[in-house]
Amino acid sequence: QVQLVESGGGLVQAGGSLRLSCTTSIRAFRIYAMGWFRQAPGKERERVAAISGYGGNTNYADSVKGRFTIARDNAKSTVFLQMNSLKPEDTAVYYCASYSSGNYYAGSTNYWGQGTQVTVSS
Repeated sequence: QVQLVESGGGLVQAGGSLRLSCTTSIRAFRIYAMGWFRQAPGKERERVAAISGYGGNTNYADSVKGRFTIARDNAKSTVFLQMNSLKPEDTAVYYCASYSSGNYYAGSTNYWGQGTQVTVSS
C-alpha cells in the first residue's frame, strides 16, 4: 500500500513562510514526478508546483512563481514545498501527489496524500 503523508501546514500571517513536506513509501521514488496541489473552499483543485523524476525540471502556477519552491530528497522519498511571502489567497488544503511517470506533463497522478491545511491571515 503506497502512502503519502503531508506535514508542515498551519496558520501564518501574510508575508510569512511555511515549508510543507510529503513523505512517501513509493518504491523507486526518484524516477517519478511529484506535484503539490491545493484546493480552497468553493474552488477547483489546482496544481501549484511539480517536479520531474530525478528533479531536473520544475513547473509552477503563475500565482506562486517566485514565492514557492518545490524540491525533492530522493534518498528520503520526500518532496517539499517551500512557501514564502504567503498571501491570504494561498489559504487552502495542500495535497501532494505522485505521477505515473517521470514527466509531469506526460503522466497522470496516481497516488495522493490526505492533505494539510494552510491558513494565511491578513
